[in-house]
Amino acid sequence: MKRVALVGMPNTGKSTLFNRLTGGTARVANWPGLTVELASSRILLGANMVQIFDLPGIYDLVGGAEDEHVAQRFLAEAKLDAIVLVLNATQLDRQLALALQLKALGAPLLICLNMQDEAKRAGISIDCALLAKELGCAVQLISAKLGAGLNEAKQQLNQLMAQPSVQLDLTNVPAASAMHAQEKRLFQAAVQQPPTLALDTTAQVDRFVLHPWLGLPLFIVVMFGLFQLTYAIGTPLQDTMEAGLVWLKDSFLLPATQSLPAFWQGLIVNGVFDGVTTVLTFAPIIFLFFCLMSVIEDSGYFARAAFMMDGIMSRMGLDGRGFVMLMMGFGCNVPAIMGTRVIRDHKARLLTMLTIPFSLCSARLQIFLFLSGALFSPANAPWVLLSLYIISILVAMGTAVLFRSHFQSNEPFALELPPYRLPLLSHIWRRGWGEARDFLRLASTMIVIGVVLVWLLTNFPNPQHSYALMVSDFFQPVLSPIGIDSTLSIALIFGFVAKEVVLGALSVITGHDGTALATQLAHTLDPVSAYSFMLFTLTYIPCVSVIAAMKKESKSTAFTAFSLVWSLGLAWTISFVFYQSARLLNF
Repeated sequence: MKRVALVGMPNTGKSTLFNRLTGGTARVANWPGLTVELASSRILLGANMVQIFDLPGIYDLVGGAEDEHVAQRFLAEAKLDAIVLVLNATQLDRQLALALQLKALGAPLLICLNMQDEAKRAGISIDCALLAKELGCAVQLISAKLGAGLNEAKQQLNQLMAQPSVQLDLTNVPAASAMHAQEKRLFQAAVQQPPTLALDTTAQVDRFVLHPWLGLPLFIVVMFGLFQLTYAIGTPLQDTMEAGLVWLKDSFLLPATQSLPAFWQGLIVNGVFDGVTTVLTFAPIIFLFFCLMSVIEDSGYFARAAFMMDGIMSRMGLDGRGFVMLMMGFGCNVPAIMGTRVIRDHKARLLTMLTIPFSLCSARLQIFLFLSGALFSPANAPWVLLSLYIISILVAMGTAVLFRSHFQSNEPFALELPPYRLPLLSHIWRRGWGEARDFLRLASTMIVIGVVLVWLLTNFPNPQHSYALMVSDFFQPVLSPIGIDSTLSIALIFGFVAKEVVLGALSVITGHDGTALATQLAHTLDPVSAYSFMLFTLTYIPCVSVIAAMKKESKSTAFTAFSLVWSLGLAWTISFVFYQSARLLNF
């Protein structure tokens, strides 16, 4: 088995190239620091089976943040047959030092100068033959996004496979700072670009996007537009899927289970099918939401949002990278927790990790989409959802302000703003399908287990005196002051395992699914109680996988336990203040 590592600075297109070469679905977006762990895949290249590794972005082979250490350790410990160094063809003046470091180590190297389409538009010309001669390796212009030059790159990579594998010794490698003179000489010899670049579209758009007064309102408008489109397009898709599942239940499942004992029919129909299908109806909305989110990510807008928010975040003890991690947490809190490796200072990492679980992840999104659609008018539902996103950010920022004195850091913040790029349909599809696929995979395992356990709790020893009722009675004194029906405590408990189970649990507890569940909740929960429930679900303890990631990244059981206690107490307090205030004002 041959082994190849993809190496490069953040946001040079390594993951895009990885997906092109392997057909994989590594997450791709137009902002730096996205790859924080190793991704690998196997492909057949010529006569060789090759395992390709996508490493986190790395500026230097010496020192750096935790994510850079991951890449450095891999390069030092793994025997490799080739290293594909991915450089941004428009930024070679500050990226050639990494190539010079790898040359000094004698690495079997192929250099891919990515984003050749952008370099061409900028009037940049590169003498690849001269670079190849100076660096002693093949140099290929490519566009990983468009696929240009990839066949030639594969041929050159295949030629490297004939050489014996090597293990690099990083102990004596010179630092990138010591390479600046060579880097400057090589750049001047091989690269020609206009002395001044005209004010392009990126700069013109940034006049508005980064405007000190217009930037933040514009960000809110963009996010609201995303939610509005999700509802407008996703609701009909959801209704269609729900109608199909109801037809499947009435036409096939009920007749097929009619002869079974009542216990087994109830478990299969009212437990597994109703619980899981309530969750499955959100697959189209999950797909659509992350397709739309991919457009924003790939465009380069989120990097601007981080830059714009740096001034605000710095007053809270965080920086723009913390805001990027919060944005990443909108997809899933786990990669966002892992993404804090790009922060070099340990205390700054801990403070950022403390805030990330308050990001409104895709699992919570399903709950809020359902409840806001069931209990609020179509005109108000997008505003309800937007308010929850805003509250999640405000709660995260408030947490940072409160604890910043305990996690002080003076690390400077530097973030490169990529040019705006038009997303490819293939990237948009892969992002949406990847999230939907992961959701469906979870539905086939964790959610099935969860709804079965909920059904058993609500039916044993018998439905009138079940274990679920005992648990509900136990939690009633705690949940009543925040307006949450005590029967919903079962759903909240299983939400600790995975938030995706909550809707399935509600379906099993009420004995309704889909539209019937929405109608049932509308009769038992008024908008104030529903919003209090959503606030609690937004803020209370994250799922098990997030806790495991936090324990691993922080290397502290005490810190992880403190995070759980803080989020649970904060959730109850926020819901209590909202619910009691709303009741006093007669809402």
